Amino acid sequence: MKRPPNIGLFQYFGDGMRGYSRVPAYFFLVIAWSTCFALACPAGFSQEGQKKSAPETTKKPEIAGKQEKADQPEKAAHPAQIELLETKVRFEANGNSRKEVHALVRIHSELGVRQFAQLNFDFNRSFESVEIPMVHVTHASGGTADILPSAVMDRPNPAVVNFPAYQNVRVKSVRILGLQPGDTIEYRVVRTVSHHPLAPDFWLDHSFDRTGVVSREVLELDMPASRTVQMKMSKDLRAAERQEEGAGDAAHLLYKWTVDGAANAPSDREAEKKELRITITTYGSWEELANRLRASLEPSENVVREFYPKAKELTQGKKSAEEWISAFYDFVSQNIKTVELPLGATGYKTRMPSDILASGYATEEDKFVLFAAIGNNYCGPARAGLVISPTENPDTDLPQPGMFDHLLTMSGYPSINVWMDLNLEVAPYGMVLPQFRKKRTLLVGPAVSDLWPIVEGEAPFSARQTVNVDASLGENGTLRAKVRYSMRGDNELVLRVAFHHTPKERWKEVAQLLSITDGFRGQVTGVSASDPYATKEPFSVEYELDQPKFVDWSKKPVRIPALLPQLGLPDPPAKPSSGSATAPVELGTPLEVETKMTLHLLPGTNASVPAGTAVERDYATYSSQYFASASTLTATRRIKFVLREIPAARAADYNAFLRAVQSDEAQDFTLEPAGSPSQKANSPAPNGTTPPKPDAPKP
Repeated sequence: MKRPPNIGLFQYFGDGMRGYSRVPAYFFLVIAWSTCFALACPAGFSQEGQKKSAPETTKKPEIAGKQEKADQPEKAAHPAQIELLETKVRFEANGNSRKEVHALVRIHSELGVRQFAQLNFDFNRSFESVEIPMVHVTHASGGTADILPSAVMDRPNPAVVNFPAYQNVRVKSVRILGLQPGDTIEYRVVRTVSHHPLAPDFWLDHSFDRTGVVSREVLELDMPASRTVQMKMSKDLRAAERQEEGAGDAAHLLYKWTVDGAANAPSDREAEKKELRITITTYGSWEELANRLRASLEPSENVVREFYPKAKELTQGKKSAEEWISAFYDFVSQNIKTVELPLGATGYKTRMPSDILASGYATEEDKFVLFAAIGNNYCGPARAGLVISPTENPDTDLPQPGMFDHLLTMSGYPSINVWMDLNLEVAPYGMVLPQFRKKRTLLVGPAVSDLWPIVEGEAPFSARQTVNVDASLGENGTLRAKVRYSMRGDNELVLRVAFHHTPKERWKEVAQLLSITDGFRGQVTGVSASDPYATKEPFSVEYELDQPKFVDWSKKPVRIPALLPQLGLPDPPAKPSSGSATAPVELGTPLEVETKMTLHLLPGTNASVPAGTAVERDYATYSSQYFASASTLTATRRIKFVLREIPAARAADYNAFLRAVQSDEAQDFTLEPAGSPSQKANSPAPNGTTPPKPDAPKP
């Protein structure tokens, strides 16, 4: 239970952008690079793509959405049901492969129509080809339709439209017009891989659907007997039908699995527990894979020497190795635009650093290569940290390039290593996303003594954020407020990325969402933000809003909350049947948060303010103060997280701390407008502080 970020927007988007790869559009809209080979999925995504551009990798997409409540048959638990899914994969000894997918899909609802109205298949034409020999539709009314090959479109992947160097990464798509609930789609897709950059090695990672979307699934695997191939299967997967064909160099081993879908759709957690998976690879070890990738990612000595003048230019006026690395990082991160392709989409084939620099854009792999070409002149050597976001165990999992989904950069100087993320463009030097910290990564490059180091990546500054609200209430009950955020740390990175990837003319929409998630229901009328590239300074956002009818002065008395965002604290640990908590409470990175409100009232308004609270523990402290002076109310709340986690044995103590904070946040101000009968109990004390109140319960 990791503490959610502490401002409403971040609670809305989740913990530290978990699951985030890169942000290509406003509002943290993440391009969900589809990795499915066989199943059709929503339009705009791949129906038969390769996970991380591996020669052969298969994974089932989730069919999103709940069952529509219209008059649908009770058995239609999914928008569409894949009644049959057949996948045939054949590998050759030289690493070439052919994959054929045959699918039969029944559409149950309008959501299913939208999902399958367009079939998309990602590929890289420099070493792959995709053919769609058949798309046949049987209508519920009894008619049929075949999609002609001329209707198939071949276009650059949307992520590379503006980047000519990567237009080999493409999408083949076919639109299915006139599709309706009750119709059935049958299609075949053939993908051929020839001369993959990592050949003659090959690998495959195939997961059978356990969500109930697929009724019957068949996988046929054909491998050359002359190659040494490691295979790993889930223990609950039935043994394959096995036979051998041919002799000598032409001998092939054939495997066939048939899996019937789950009768009842399980929960996501149950489906994960029941995962049926097959992995094969020709890589003998992770070290062998790392050495193979090093050949693609490490610039040659001649290339490094070529970039010495650039390195010298960037280090002018810099006196320490730390400053040198920071200068190289800032240059590559901010001046070379990240092309939003999944890791491995180019088969780990990289461009020449001089071409990367001249073009001003690059994939994750290419940004690393350029950084290494510059930085290795003064520091180094740079090494690539390949991240596996899902929890994997390199001690038992088979080595395969398709597992990686993010590339971090390690560089440094004697006895000091620095982790960096070149791909976000606006991440402060030395800062990586929270989900990558404390993870093991495969380290690729020279002088590697630990193949699976732990990513540190702690921010080189203390995490802190402040929120200041300056507001006023009018005679008609309208609230006008100016809200300013200033932050350092993980939440800073969230906002930097959001504003960086949002056109300035749409910043109001980001601020509107921020205001709503922080409890304001007014209309944002203006917004400004600091430069997302100014990573040496805290990031700040300021917006103005109007909220009509915030109060109704005809009601007496008027009660209003403090106009402050709720502080996000993690829930207490769940208690198992034994009655005692077993999991610690994870507080995350140490962080200090201060929120302050100043509310200007109409002259003559009397106000009663709640009592402040102070709670102190060794893991966190919290305090609040509330004042009324003349026609002004002020409120401040401060919380400081000191430790990263609280032992499970102290769950009761944390519960008391949490209740004290939540009780304080629930307190209201009471307002009596001018002309109302004055009540002494509701008047502020002569010194403008809180009138005496009964002692609050001690937490």
